[in-house]
Amino acid sequence: MNHEKNQWMDLANKVLDGGSITNDEALSILECPDDDILLLMHASFQIRKRYFGKKVKLNMIMNAKSGLCPENCGYCSQSSISSAPIDTYQMVEKEALLKGAKRAYDLNIGTYCIVASGRGPSNKEIDHVVDAVKEIKETYGMKICACLGLLKPEQASRLKEAGVDRYNHNINTSEKNHANITTTHTYDDRVNTVEMAKNSGMSPCSGVIVGMKESKQDVVDMANSLKALDADSIPVNFLHAIDGTPLEGVKELNPLYCLKVLALFRFINPTKEIRISGGREVNLRSLQPFGLYAANSIFVGDYLTTAGQEDSEDHRMLLDLGFEVESVEEMKANIAAGK
Repeated sequence: MNHEKNQWMDLANKVLDGGSITNDEALSILECPDDDILLLMHASFQIRKRYFGKKVKLNMIMNAKSGLCPENCGYCSQSSISSAPIDTYQMVEKEALLKGAKRAYDLNIGTYCIVASGRGPSNKEIDHVVDAVKEIKETYGMKICACLGLLKPEQASRLKEAGVDRYNHNINTSEKNHANITTTHTYDDRVNTVEMAKNSGMSPCSGVIVGMKESKQDVVDMANSLKALDADSIPVNFLHAIDGTPLEGVKELNPLYCLKVLALFRFINPTKEIRISGGREVNLRSLQPFGLYAANSIFVGDYLTTAGQEDSEDHRMLLDLGFEVESVEEMKANIAAGK
């Protein structure tokens, strides 16, 4: 027992002293014996506490455009090859985007995420989002993240000028596994969009979906790729397999393994916002609270085409843990400080 305790704390201290874990050490986290999960999460929490204390960032998604996507991503109910029964609609009216922002503000949500399906936005859609973002910024001053697909440089610049603080474009899986998930765009297309967002001055947000038949080495490679990209915010999604998609019926995950994944991302990206994202309710299940000993951020409410748990349940979970929600005012101060 003491040997294992020293193993994980030694790794945490190595990270806290400015070092990086090796590939073998990273794999050992994913292969941590289930009986030692509390020791691993304790070590993860020492890193999380150094950089984020007991604060938790809250995020909310507005599904601004649903379905109608020409891509063939195997996990997605909105793709061209999915037969899943979902709502499909073009970009919602500005009033809907403003209403969603008000709800997020009233719930003390720090980051409001405007998400649209598709390969990438048209210039008309950029005009629409820019117009809404300007008013949201003037009215609420909240942090705004946009997730609109592959961008062109001039589109990224316009979003930044309008007040978009962060741009999300997930790498989703490892470079090696990418072609097994989608063939209508390349891994480099995704990386280039993240770099483009970064070059425009927006904070880069990029994450993954775990549980898509990837190997443990693929998961390590994802975490290291996001470190190389210097993504400020890293959403860690756990596959919620949807009937009608190519990954229908895939259930490779269990709650303890999901905790190990979150710990891995904290060890490799110690100073970054690690967000427990889609699929947390169905994959972490009753162990959701333990995930926040490694992660420091969650989505509240529903996802794109799947439901989350009630907002009140999320707030009760945070209260029971003794964690503190980062307030909108703190968020504004962080924006002003360039954090």
